[in-house]
Amino acid sequence: MEVRLTGSDGEQSVHVEPGTTVRDVLHAAGILASMVIVSHENVVLPHSTPLNSDVTLLVTTISSGG
Repeated sequence: MEVRLTGSDGEQSVHVEPGTTVRDVLHAAGILASMVIVSHENVVLPHSTPLNSDVTLLVTTISSGG
């Protein structure tokens, strides 16, 4: 299946097997999971969420500091 990742850093697609978690998709795309939140249709998804069909996810980089 195809997972499309969109966000301020651009857009990319990753092909994975059904049941792959959000965390594994991020890893396959070379995105550090601890630095982003992922959402679908305005709902934030836990990184442990399994994906079972083609989908487009919004990847938002989080930042912190003083």
